[in-house]
Amino acid sequence: MIEPANPRVSHFVLPKPGVVAAKRTFAIVASQFNPKYVQGLVDRATRELQTPVAKVSLYRVPGAFEIPIVVRELAQQKRADVILAIGVVLKGKTNHADNISRSVTDALQRIALDYGAPVINCVHTFSNEIDAQERCLEDKINRGTEAARAAIEIAHVMSDLRTQQ
Repeated sequence: MIEPANPRVSHFVLPKPGVVAAKRTFAIVASQFNPKYVQGLVDRATRELQTPVAKVSLYRVPGAFEIPIVVRELAQQKRADVILAIGVVLKGKTNHADNISRSVTDALQRIALDYGAPVINCVHTFSNEIDAQERCLEDKINRGTEAARAAIEIAHVMSDLRTQQ
């Protein structure tokens, strides 16, 4: 029997942003661990980001823990307007998943602030595969779609701020 979705989880989905009129570059750094779920996020994010003037690059890393080092390199080289970090961590019987999740989140935030590069954190930790499937493979509350929409919005905001200087 499938358990009902957690009623405490937000079902808010960002509205689709307006058409990207300016050329934008997006880099996706995606984990290879938990490939079914990560690929669902990557597919939805890529679909949302694809426009005639957008360039989307994909970089694969072994696991979520390796995402920040590639994000840092991309930010340091200014290779993208926005970097999306995509991964899925499934909780087990130990606290390892919590340690990985916190470490990755802290590192991504530090990179964004240190390099002034927008980084969208789409590295999610799930208690079970039902939650992962709902948020990574289905369309209703797909976190890859949400991450891409946030990336487009922050690209607009940063572009506006940087052209006003």
